Amino acid sequence: MELIRTLIAFIFCLGTLIVFHELGHYLVARWCGVKVLRFSVGMGKVVWMRKVGPDQTEWAISALPLGGYVKMLDGRETDLQGLPEADLKREFTRQNVWKRIAIVAAGPIANFLLAIALFAGLFMYGIEEPSSKISAPTASSPAAMAGLQRGDMVTSINGNAVHGWSELRWQLIQAAINKQGARVEVDRPGYGGFTATIPVDAFARVDLEGDVPGTLGIGFARPPAVLGKVIEGGPAARAGLQAGDRITAVDGQPVPDSTAFLTEIRKAPGRNVTVAGVRNGQPFELQITPEAVSDGSSKGLVTIGKIKAEVIGMPDMIVVRSGPIEALDKAVVKVWDTSVLTIRMIGKMITGEVSWKNVTGPITIADYAGQTASIGAVSYLSFIAFISISLGVMNLLPIPVLDGGHLLYYSLEVLTGRPVSERFGEIAQRLGVGLLVTLMALAVFNDVARLL
Repeated sequence: MELIRTLIAFIFCLGTLIVFHELGHYLVARWCGVKVLRFSVGMGKVVWMRKVGPDQTEWAISALPLGGYVKMLDGRETDLQGLPEADLKREFTRQNVWKRIAIVAAGPIANFLLAIALFAGLFMYGIEEPSSKISAPTASSPAAMAGLQRGDMVTSINGNAVHGWSELRWQLIQAAINKQGARVEVDRPGYGGFTATIPVDAFARVDLEGDVPGTLGIGFARPPAVLGKVIEGGPAARAGLQAGDRITAVDGQPVPDSTAFLTEIRKAPGRNVTVAGVRNGQPFELQITPEAVSDGSSKGLVTIGKIKAEVIGMPDMIVVRSGPIEALDKAVVKVWDTSVLTIRMIGKMITGEVSWKNVTGPITIADYAGQTASIGAVSYLSFIAFISISLGVMNLLPIPVLDGGHLLYYSLEVLTGRPVSERFGEIAQRLGVGLLVTLMALAVFNDVARLL
């Protein structure tokens, strides 16, 4: 069932993005008076087709689902001999350069508009996420050195308002990308407003591929460590711990929240530790020996401690909801910032600052589509919006074969007053195909490497 759900989520996501992208080309081509011969979802051999409208445009589904196309009346691909004058006037290359630019640019623009519509709808509906209240910064971390404390509610970063954890994380990523420090304004319980400054040097050590807030020592606030279900026969049960117990310290070390408690337990595999807590309003103290368990991590196989008890650790959750105008404004800013971030990440991959392992293909996209669909509609629609932005940006790259390559040709035509030569176009087309094949091979290789 999980595989079927993943496939359905992937097909719906990809199909939606392809249809919107190609509809952009189609609608603007019709608006510019160009005759459209075929609208295809998918590439390769046509498996289903129906002719519609006065132009008898072929609406088709093709065998290879990774893409789509709008085929217009084009003298470079179609023999124009014998066509009536009315049709010749509607041939693509006979349109002025500005109409051709509009038709080509309409596909990526449609993807950006779809992302804006999705984000605006989600912002109006309301998105549940962790609040911007932070946990105790890790010792000697940039956040701790800046004076941030447990329970601080972040209200803005570098003058940009923060309403929830996603915006907090996004602003820190922006600071890292821009190679600037972070002026963090917080609302501190019992104190009021407080401003902390994380220096630019701290961001130089940030891994953009990892947990950016975590690298700076910032994590979202967790509730006190309260035990849920205690598994019979496990270390917790044998030691006498019970559901509802609130843990306050391990070996005399205070544990202010569930994350801190789990950290102390993980650090003590097979070692006897003293756990202090509160049960029914009364303090208690007992001895427990966490079970040593092998666990895979980014550093390889490690041994950690487990006590076989549920630790209730859901963070403070809020619903971030906006009115129509504010939601639309936030959506436009979100799409713009994400597009700029994507371009900068591509630039950093070219310069070697970011690993090419970040190039993902259809397998990873399908996996994420399935995961977000299983979480809920909000996560899934957010995922579609982000992929739509990526598709729009990628298609605007100045690579022959892509929309951006054609826009480059037409821009040169505007500057020089004459179209690019056919010979130059052919050579560039071959180079573009080679580059795309190489990128696709790299993406598939990265996808397989992740699975293995």
